[in-house]
Amino acid sequence: MKTAQKYLEQLVEDNVLLKTQQGDQTLYCVDQLMATYREVATLQREHDRSELTSALESMSSKITDWKASYGVETPGELRAGIADCEDPTEIEDRREVANEWEHLEDRILIVRAALNEYGLAAKHDSI
Repeated sequence: MKTAQKYLEQLVEDNVLLKTQQGDQTLYCVDQLMATYREVATLQREHDRSELTSALESMSSKITDWKASYGVETPGELRAGIADCEDPTEIEDRREVANEWEHLEDRILIVRAALNEYGLAAKHDSI
């Protein structure tokens, strides 16, 4: 147990985990802000601007297609429409699309951040 505690504390010091107290219990969770920064940096190092721009266009295009196909503006609206469906296949398709749509919205934010700060990362990496 001491070894696990030591590693957890090191991850807190390294800004990988956040540590909170809940009563007499210590809880650990991923530091989402730092995880996002790391993901942005990884995207910038592994992909050039053109690749990131293409990925952004592709994700946006999928969302636009879903909006047109289902006649909705949000994944929540798509899920709400499940109540009107009777076909189990259609219900499952809508659930899957709504889940992927939400995932892509999160990815779009990260790819945009990577593009917005691309020059800054390149400058720091060259130092």
